[in-house]
Amino acid sequence: MGLFSRILGGKKTVAQEVASTAETVPDKPGFFGRLKESLTKTRQGFIEKIDVLFRGRIIDEELYEELEEILIQADVGVDTAMELVEKTRRTVKERRLDDAEGLKDILKEHIGDMLGNETAVLNTSSVAPTIIMVVGVNGVGKTTTIGKLAYQYKADGKKVVIGAADTFRAAAIEQLEVWADRVGVDLIKHREGADPAAVAFDALQAAKARGADILIIDTAGRLHTKTNLMEELKKIHRVLNREMTGAPQEVLLVLDATTGQNAVNQAVLFQEAVGVTGIALTKLDGSAKGGIVIAIKHTQDIPVKLIGIGEEMEDLRPFSPVDFAEALFAE
Repeated sequence: MGLFSRILGGKKTVAQEVASTAETVPDKPGFFGRLKESLTKTRQGFIEKIDVLFRGRIIDEELYEELEEILIQADVGVDTAMELVEKTRRTVKERRLDDAEGLKDILKEHIGDMLGNETAVLNTSSVAPTIIMVVGVNGVGKTTTIGKLAYQYKADGKKVVIGAADTFRAAAIEQLEVWADRVGVDLIKHREGADPAAVAFDALQAAKARGADILIIDTAGRLHTKTNLMEELKKIHRVLNREMTGAPQEVLLVLDATTGQNAVNQAVLFQEAVGVTGIALTKLDGSAKGGIVIAIKHTQDIPVKLIGIGEEMEDLRPFSPVDFAEALFAE
């Protein structure tokens, strides 16, 4: 059984997920190694600075202020940074610590608590097809994420249909066509400028008729006309729900890790419009702002379900908060 088949099946503990993943993920150099490698820039801009800060220092208010500044620079966010520092301060008092080098383990502990210890799973439908509505602004890697997701599902033996409901850009439809051909899945499209909700409707009818297990709906991402965009997304959502109770089962927001706090702002807008159920965080390997994972979890409480850590098809993976915390603090 493949990885995406497992995460569709219901919640698992991180220990179960890691154990089962180890049986199927090729060792190149191993997924944890790839995750650790992808967080190199974040570690350099975050953990290494903390190591320097704590080395040979006494624990005083100046130390806490510098720690808060480092956290903010890593895009953990002001509110989240303040809370982490306050929790660290309280733990130091409770444990009567006076050695600053012991603060790193405390910080890791509180970040782990903030992220949680379960791998969030993609929502599923008891009646096929499971519908995943993918949203996000232009340039975040939405089309690539859809292609990789379709590839993973097909590799797990699922029949996949993609709906090209971003009709605003001709290039969006063309890019999806390339991915659909590459992966070997069906693509439902209309002409440029067509009603996106009509595309979603036709895609759902085609998915039902063809016995598809998974329907992935692409949507437009022109945030500079956000009012019209959000109304368009709401209409797509309504049409899908009208045609199939409970649809879409997953509203997956694709965010670019390199944009830092701007990603949080995007999460707020899309959450208000269509009720985001999960986040796919792309370009984690190219970002020094991996702290954004913590900020999103703490401020929005939207689970990060998928992360992109490279260019390969297999580099879109389920997000394990425990693995993330371990890789972030790895030596």
